[in-house]
Amino acid sequence: MTNLPDKLYRVASVVQLEQLAINQYDIPAYELMQRAGRAVFDLIHTKYSRCKNILVLCGAGNNAGDGYVVARLLRQADYDVSVVSLIDPEKLQNEARQAYLAWCEVGQNYQPDMAYIKKAGIIVDALLGTGLQREVSAEWAKWIDAVNRSGKPVISVDIPSGLYADTGAIAGTAIQAERTVCFIGLKQGMFTAQGKDVCGEIVFDDLALPAELYSALNADAQLIQDIDLQRLPPRKASSHKGCFGHVLIAGGNSGMPGAVILAARAALRAGAGLVTVVTRPQNLQAVCSAVPEAMVKTGNADSIDDLFKQDFLASISHVAVGMGLGQDDWALSLLQHCIQLNKPMVIDADALNLIAAHDTVITSALVLTPHPGEAARLLSRSKPENISAADIQKNRFQAVKQLHALFTDAGSCTVVLKGSGSLIFDGNKLKVCNRGSAAMATPGMGDVLSGIVVALLAQGKSINTGSDSDRVELAVCLHAGAADRVTQEKTRGLLASDVIDALPALLG
Repeated sequence: MTNLPDKLYRVASVVQLEQLAINQYDIPAYELMQRAGRAVFDLIHTKYSRCKNILVLCGAGNNAGDGYVVARLLRQADYDVSVVSLIDPEKLQNEARQAYLAWCEVGQNYQPDMAYIKKAGIIVDALLGTGLQREVSAEWAKWIDAVNRSGKPVISVDIPSGLYADTGAIAGTAIQAERTVCFIGLKQGMFTAQGKDVCGEIVFDDLALPAELYSALNADAQLIQDIDLQRLPPRKASSHKGCFGHVLIAGGNSGMPGAVILAARAALRAGAGLVTVVTRPQNLQAVCSAVPEAMVKTGNADSIDDLFKQDFLASISHVAVGMGLGQDDWALSLLQHCIQLNKPMVIDADALNLIAAHDTVITSALVLTPHPGEAARLLSRSKPENISAADIQKNRFQAVKQLHALFTDAGSCTVVLKGSGSLIFDGNKLKVCNRGSAAMATPGMGDVLSGIVVALLAQGKSINTGSDSDRVELAVCLHAGAADRVTQEKTRGLLASDVIDALPALLG
């Protein structure tokens, strides 16, 4: 997925771009269809030229029209092409019908027979396209599942059939593409939720549309692909630890010291000047042994009040709370004391669950880092019915905006909805991180992210970013980039502590 544009669009926005090309730049719709088919043909001719037996599966609408263009170009280039349509192609209209009739001049369709899947060397998926609005029907699902079981390389036209282009959710079942050739604008759902499971390598083609056309319409989201290390300039020789913030890491209930250890280590590795951990007394030895560079303060439920009257709090610049916090009275008291400090806060894990369960008003600047389960609990507090993690995954873009809307009392708020294709939303810009992999699905990974986020926030002007949201974006990318550096495309074997250890090589 290298060299992709950084702009992501909803389907309605791509349609607008297409209409601008047709109406304002006088590019005929059929010409756009031919360019799309040519882009897929060129990929096949470049990457799969040794495979001469190709099955093109066509459905309805313009996606089928693109498929017929591909089939015609392949046949004209002496490939052995079989075309199967799951609808009566005589019902096609406009440009799709024109493309079908052009195909009929060089070839013919075959009756739907899954034996063609077995015979094919590769398969072109032109079944459903971006207009999908409902679950895949049973008959079409049989074909999609048969294609996936075949193990044959699949090239999807614009988007894998069965994937909702706006959300990244799957409509019951979806094609597992080896490559997807996407046209005009990258669809936002391809980069989050289940989109990354099914798209394979994404190849983008703007169909030679004028560059100025894209300035006429704002993108719906921004794709973050690279770590902008220029935001992390070398520190001045005269720097000292007091220049880079004093972070409070609050959490670690009974039996859970590991979470604050990971967060504290990550914050220090990411450059926080000072780190103080507030935790249960029984965690003192574990934290001191694992993170000797951090200061540690402890308190039980009956001593939290006194702890938060101590002088060390005056120098605290930023707070991260929730890692291993638990949800008992001690946890709630610690969270409330952190809120009363009125410092910029990173809120994660059980702090999010406590906020979901209690009427909590926060007026300081906030960064929230929920996973889908925590997001569901937060959104359920204002709904008559419970929302599930599965509901969040059905439309992560909607969910991250709804989460942000819950915290209008905060001085500012940035939400990171974690998961495959983490989303970052600050009320204005919506960003999607394209780094990371399934190897990050391990315990403690969120604690590490919270430590990195709060460390970058605390370093303030020593990082070349325009806003806290930009620092959060950088933290998310560093977190995922460090994981990628360790795993080298493997999807197992990664520990959260491995990510911390990989940070120095990235930070330079």
